[in-house]
Amino acid sequence: MENKPTAPWLIALITSLGFIVFNLVLLATDQLTNKYMSWVSSAILVIVIIWACIHYAKQMNGDVTFGNVFGHGFKVTAGIAAIMSVYTFIAFKFIHPEVIEKTIDIARAEMEKKPELNAESIDMAVNMTRKFFIPFALAGSLFGTAFVGLIASLLGAAFAKKNPPKSPFETVS
Repeated sequence: MENKPTAPWLIALITSLGFIVFNLVLLATDQLTNKYMSWVSSAILVIVIIWACIHYAKQMNGDVTFGNVFGHGFKVTAGIAAIMSVYTFIAFKFIHPEVIEKTIDIARAEMEKKPELNAESIDMAVNMTRKFFIPFALAGSLFGTAFVGLIASLLGAAFAKKNPPKSPFETVS
């Protein structure tokens, strides 16, 4: 009987729902702009992807290669990146658009601390940030998740126990 591993899309969906709940908790506790929480989110992503890779290899009884395991991990990553990018757009556009202004206010306060920046250049930077906030947030979500997932998939593939089937071209001694 052939082993049927957990589908990457299912792991991605469950993980993404967890990240969405985490995001909503951060919003409710006014921690959404806390930079340390993005590190927590990245750490959770790494743990989930490594677990998915190791779990996949176990489900396949170790009859996998590094490439098989890496591919599974990156499929999970791609699913999470896609779902979270859609959520990011919906969240900033409809659920909590006020976070955009709060983030811009924090950025303005940081720029005002720099004596080499005048009011005109700060206003110009803030207006550009406001104009391109959502596209940059989407790109950051997509590429950030993909990058962290790539590294985690490589680690997961390295950690997973593998004993791939012998090549049919090898001779048995």
